[in-house]
Amino acid sequence: QWQLVESGGGLVQPGGSLRLSCAPSIGTVNSYAIGWYRQAPGKEREGISCISPSGESTNYADSVKGRFTISRDNAKNTIYLQMNNLKPEDTAVYYCAADRLTNTCQDYAMGYWGKGTLVTVSS
Repeated sequence: QWQLVESGGGLVQPGGSLRLSCAPSIGTVNSYAIGWYRQAPGKEREGISCISPSGESTNYADSVKGRFTISRDNAKNTIYLQMNNLKPEDTAVYYCAADRLTNTCQDYAMGYWGKGTLVTVSS
């Protein structure tokens, strides 16, 4: 079954950095817009960033703007989320998903969710 797989999570101190990766279990993801999401304990899932298939268009939630950078390497069939200046409130399970319909990461269009990778920001 076609699915996305996230990796790169871990424990990091406040102010530190991590880079998450998202790649398909099989096949290619290059024709899909990809979104990154996160869900903290007891909170609703939050969309934090989206990148178009070409990588030319990106957007970010206000909560991560200026600290996180989404990118993709279509030659490696991988999408990245560089997270800098991490804060304790960034602690969450991070997921990626593919936009099957719109190329703009509309919620109703997202699918092929990965199982997530845990990011813990703590001293």
